[in-house]
Amino acid sequence: RGELGSFGFGVEKADNKCGTLSGGEKARLLLMLAAFHGPHVMILDEPTNHLDVDSRQALIQALNDYDGAVIIISHDRHLIEACVDRLWIVRDGTVASFDGDMDDYRKYLLGYVGQSRKQDAKSDGHTANSKIGRNDQRRLAAERRAALAPLKKVATAAERQVENLTNKLEQLDQELSDSDLYTHEPDKAQALLSERGQCAKQLEEAETEWLSAMQAYEDAQAHAEAG
Repeated sequence: RGELGSFGFGVEKADNKCGTLSGGEKARLLLMLAAFHGPHVMILDEPTNHLDVDSRQALIQALNDYDGAVIIISHDRHLIEACVDRLWIVRDGTVASFDGDMDDYRKYLLGYVGQSRKQDAKSDGHTANSKIGRNDQRRLAAERRAALAPLKKVATAAERQVENLTNKLEQLDQELSDSDLYTHEPDKAQALLSERGQCAKQLEEAETEWLSAMQAYEDAQAHAEAG
């Protein structure tokens, strides 16, 4: 019962059946069971899914107090920034440590996608381009920009959507951090929690679309430079 209490399950819920618990309470219970025997390593895959704000904060505190190692796979930027002290990039069959924070990682993604292809294309096309006159080079460059403009527009719009949803999510988290909200305006708190869940899902989808758009733009750019 003491262990249950430390995870937010008071006396009134100590004897409840698991089927009567909310989604967030079930997630907390699973985390408690995972940590009960004090494992040296825990692997958490999207641990904040379906958690309310209080449960998320309890999870962050528990992870920061945990003595073992924790490997987290998550789209929850707040969780990552509050708990993680080392980032790893899994790409192209390799795993490498990333020296930077989440803002640095975002800039890295923008610069990395298609970079190697662009370098190869530049190297392969250098000899051919050297034989083309300046006027032809300017004309070709203008044609390339015109051909790439729609793809760049899509990528820019996708990035802007990610920024808007990120800002909206931060605003919702700020509103939900007010403990008085749950006491004085429980209906509003529930509505904000629901809105946050939808916003987090939209952000995940927007990030996927943004990366796909950037990939398409960089691939087209590399192909144009190679041609």
